[in-house]
Amino acid sequence: MAAEAIGFKKHVEVTYQITDDTGEIVERIDIPVKYVHGNNSGLFPKVEMALEGCVAGDEIEVVLSQFEGFGPIDPNLSFTDDLNNVPEEFRAIGAEVEMQNDNGEAKKFIVSKIENGQLTVDGNHPLAGKSITFNLTVASVRDATDGELKHGVTQSFSAESGIPTSGQIH
Repeated sequence: MAAEAIGFKKHVEVTYQITDDTGEIVERIDIPVKYVHGNNSGLFPKVEMALEGCVAGDEIEVVLSQFEGFGPIDPNLSFTDDLNNVPEEFRAIGAEVEMQNDNGEAKKFIVSKIENGQLTVDGNHPLAGKSITFNLTVASVRDATDGELKHGVTQSFSAESGIPTSGQIH
């Protein structure tokens, strides 16, 4: 019997590694991540297209430009303020600050720089402005169940590199 190939409405499990444009590993997942192919999978379109037709055991590499990945850096998402205006708990590089706009929409910002009495926060995704490379290994492929097709497949991802925790590989 021939191995099942990835296609529309297939339940797929992959492991992957993401490297940035300098070759630094920013995410490595060795426990298979699950998704339903072509069914609002949440994958970057180029990644999903590259997986099409693959079978268990296949290894592929997909390079995404900043425009295919997390987008260019938006300078409007970087703010600097006097350090004395910032609460003590946010006065550290890497500290996370959640802010709301006038519409009540929340956005997470990361403290990116502290110097000369000034603190800068950045709301861009950590991989914005960078090309990234996905190295994926297909662990398994099978028909998705009715429940998986209806409700999708949910799974946690590491948030350390800013990769989504919604259960989808973006």
